[in-house]
Amino acid sequence: MHNYIRPLVELFRQNANAENAAPMAKYMKNLFPYLGIKTPQRRELLKQFFKEYGVPEISYIKQIILDLWELPEREFQYCAVGILRKFSKKLDKEMIDLFEYLIVHKSWWDTVDGLACWLVGNHFKRFPEFIRPYTEKWMKSGNMWLQRTVILFQLDYKEKTDVELLFENIKKCTGSKEFFIQKAIGWALREYSKTDEAIVIDFVENNKLASLSKRESLKRLKKKI
Repeated sequence: MHNYIRPLVELFRQNANAENAAPMAKYMKNLFPYLGIKTPQRRELLKQFFKEYGVPEISYIKQIILDLWELPEREFQYCAVGILRKFSKKLDKEMIDLFEYLIVHKSWWDTVDGLACWLVGNHFKRFPEFIRPYTEKWMKSGNMWLQRTVILFQLDYKEKTDVELLFENIKKCTGSKEFFIQKAIGWALREYSKTDEAIVIDFVENNKLASLSKRESLKRLKKKI
């Protein structure tokens, strides 16, 4: 374990709450053990840690993140995402491969969505030449979480959204039976409808979407159709 995170691990384990841990794990289908540190306290502890120890050297980031990802308790994966966000505008382009690793290891929506929207999305803004190669690779991978990332990475792009790419990748997934893919399609369309309602309505009406996707995408538009 990298020396930088040893006091972080100690701080978090000192603040473990067994009473919270069981229901937190249950909420995540008991896929991961929890220390029982809820989000507000976790953020405060991480803030406290940064105040005392500062942020790590960027050259150590990859090892620090991988070490945190290997720890069993889920809060440490959340910390890893939080640390990465502090460097999101400084990371080398090759870090896209680290994001891919994190997406496919210990995968669940709680980490994947943060990686997709905050990190992959920002990385692709900085290095747009990676968008096509990686989205095509991830879509072909058959990995549900990589595919969900492809659908969601433009969530906060608004008017800068590559609508053609978004619709193209949604069409590739319209036959999916996976809840998390269907939900992602609805979420992405609903979010883009805030920028262009008409094009989303037209897309939904002229493409065969799963009921869940359609319902989610039109939540805020029902009165206008």
